[in-house]
Amino acid sequence: MAFFRQYMAPLIVVIMFLFALFVVSARIFLPGDMSAPAPIGTVFAPTKSATYFLNHIRV
Repeated sequence: MAFFRQYMAPLIVVIMFLFALFVVSARIFLPGDMSAPAPIGTVFAPTKSATYFLNHIRV
């Protein structure tokens, strides 16, 4: 158990960090340019069923 705690667990954490860093950095090279601002469009009023659903949510 000590071997896992001292060697394997830190290695798994470092590999996860490097993978997340790679995934976030890969966004730069996407053709869709995800850093662009969100498009502005027409916002429609919610329908009756959506209004009913939102008014009856219990938290």
